[in-house]
Amino acid sequence: MGVLECDNMLMLLACSQKMADKERDVVVPLMIRGFKDAAEEAGTSVNGGQTVINPWMTIGGVATTVCQPNEFIMPDNAVLGDVLVLTKPLGTQIAVNAYQWLDQPDRWNRIKLVVSEDDVRKAYQRAMFSMARLNKIGARLMHKYNAHGATDITGYGLLGHANNLARIQKNEVGFVIHNLPVVAKMAAVAKACGNIPGMGGLLQGTSAETSGGLLICLPREQAAAFCKDIEKSEGYQSWIIGIVEKGSRSARIIDKPRVIEVPAKDKEGELW
Repeated sequence: MGVLECDNMLMLLACSQKMADKERDVVVPLMIRGFKDAAEEAGTSVNGGQTVINPWMTIGGVATTVCQPNEFIMPDNAVLGDVLVLTKPLGTQIAVNAYQWLDQPDRWNRIKLVVSEDDVRKAYQRAMFSMARLNKIGARLMHKYNAHGATDITGYGLLGHANNLARIQKNEVGFVIHNLPVVAKMAAVAKACGNIPGMGGLLQGTSAETSGGLLICLPREQAAAFCKDIEKSEGYQSWIIGIVEKGSRSARIIDKPRVIEVPAKDKEGELW
């Protein structure tokens, strides 16, 4: 919704009961430090929270703010002719799972013909950097370029969140997605894995993302400038991935979407 200021942040931390004391003493402070660093980057601080014991490690937060009506953008004003812009590539779940498969020969054998170990390690690093990026600059530019609505792409995947956004529109519109920007080589991995849980659905828009980008409805004449501006500000691309047309408040991906490899070519010594 384009909210730029965060007044308060709570941290929710779960420590794994499966970890030895020495492991917890190393891992937990690092996770807390990373969380506090991200809060500081967002212009806020951690003022409380809760810690519990859990089978696995988790960390998250609750952010709250009080703002004026002109400081946020309602997500329900998409109009016929708008375009859809995505600010981060897809494929984070595939990249993280493929990285874990490097130590699991039975699973690695399923994908080793379509991707190298080096490809997987780079994809994992790209996913980490992508997930660590805040959406704050994208949110700020939503105001500058007159966005008509937006959502972030997380657990429901691109299509799930696009449908949720389409469903609440005031106008009778639908979203049509033509392009899928994907972390390099992860589309091939997803195809090789078929319907394996956690590895499929990428090209169908159902693969879960973690800390994904913004899906924004922008006036057609403003979208290219938005993409250019965010790349100038952050050094990362955004993409026009679809259109807003007359419809029944739903979203769809065309039968043969264009897969955009991100990055298109490897550069020596650079991730992107």
